[in-house]
Amino acid sequence: MSLASVFNIAGTGMSAQSTRLNTISSNIANAETVSSSINQTYRARHPVFATMFESSMQGDRGSLFADQDEAGRGVQVLGIVEDQSSLMPRYEPNHPAADEKGYVYYPNVNVVEEMADMISASRAFQTNVEMMNTAKQMMQRVLTLGQ
Repeated sequence: MSLASVFNIAGTGMSAQSTRLNTISSNIANAETVSSSINQTYRARHPVFATMFESSMQGDRGSLFADQDEAGRGVQVLGIVEDQSSLMPRYEPNHPAADEKGYVYYPNVNVVEEMADMISASRAFQTNVEMMNTAKQMMQRVLTLGQ
């Protein structure tokens, strides 16, 4: 793996964490929306990540660990899934969105968990930025070695 590939790996990580932050902010924004139907109520969404692998150059060496000799080349977002945990019905017969039984349905968004996830995603994004800056500094120092 070359030093230049660090930029691609960190870039995919930043992109994935940006998707995660957008999903979290959507969840928080819809945390207090209500509906009179279970089918129309907002459900929390979560991104699904996967590692992208790049097969390393094996040549004719015949490594015993051939299946494990893969270097990661980044992360990709496979998709965004809805949380299937139960919604929160509340008996509020005076609410304008109440159904015929007097219930309104709130999303299955836990704002405290979402805030903790937001902090985690923000720090992961910052870590990828730091990786890029460190790689850039290393490349600049390599250029000054001959002076």
